[in-house]
Amino acid sequence: MFFKKKSATNLYTVGFYNIENLFDLRNDPDTLDDDFTPEGALHWTKKRYRKKLYKLGKAISGIGYKTSQRAPVLIGLAEVENKQVVEALLESRHLKNKGYDLVHYDSPDERGIDTALIYQPRHFKVVSSEAVPLLIDNTNGQRDYTRDILHVTGLLNDQRIHLLVNHWPSRRDGEEDTAYKRIAAAGLVHEIMDRVRQEEEAPTFIIMGDFNDNPFSKSIKEHLLSPDLYNPMEKLHTHDRGSANYNFKWNLFDQILFSRDFFEEKKGTHSFAHADVFDKRFLKEWSGRFKGTPFRTYAGRRYFGGYSDHFPVYIQLKLNV
Repeated sequence: MFFKKKSATNLYTVGFYNIENLFDLRNDPDTLDDDFTPEGALHWTKKRYRKKLYKLGKAISGIGYKTSQRAPVLIGLAEVENKQVVEALLESRHLKNKGYDLVHYDSPDERGIDTALIYQPRHFKVVSSEAVPLLIDNTNGQRDYTRDILHVTGLLNDQRIHLLVNHWPSRRDGEEDTAYKRIAAAGLVHEIMDRVRQEEEAPTFIIMGDFNDNPFSKSIKEHLLSPDLYNPMEKLHTHDRGSANYNFKWNLFDQILFSRDFFEEKKGTHSFAHADVFDKRFLKEWSGRFKGTPFRTYAGRRYFGGYSDHFPVYIQLKLNV
């Protein structure tokens, strides 16, 4: 018996995924990547690297597939070491035939982790791209070398869209003590948007990232969100669901916001259809005290061999024909 393969729909998936320290095996003397070498504290070997590439490719290829019947057209990534690891990811088993290309810039982050965008050129044409530095200082007055904001302008099925991929400063030194850094990052996002508005009439934005804050945190609710932006992630964060779990508490640091233009249904444009956390069972711990949380690669120095300590998040856009 032969089953007819489902055809793709008019739904297009746009996602974001913090892929937890995708490093190559080489020691970069300019970054703090020593742990991620075969001789380093984490014993990062070729076998472990290849296993992670395979698993990440499997995860990415499945985001939104059930409803769209196609792999995501756009995925923002966080925690990639360089362009080479993204290229290796795109050559992994589940992605190599998907036709992806990438946009990446090296950032000044001390650990050497960057953001990137992967996309399918048959649906998204890159017009321009830039890495916008986030210039902030620690409380001692020294520069905090953190991730740039990746700004990519392109045509999604011929609709012009501005994508901003973020990985905001962490809470490592305390949520309240570091909040000013994430508020500064929100301000930089608006500076980029204001600059674009001076150059274009009624531009359309998608703002994605690991913001290291939740949808109702001050940096997001009061400083990033604005009357012309919508955050569908507000409805997804609950007591027992999120994109990352720390100390048995769910957070939804990974979010995608977008212009309210996506609520209009004009021919040749896209309309918002759906938002979700991609937290399928294969991405989770199956048993033990961490059951249901992301199946991560490492916990401290302990190797688990999983995907990432974050779940991907995504929105789906309907092409109006």
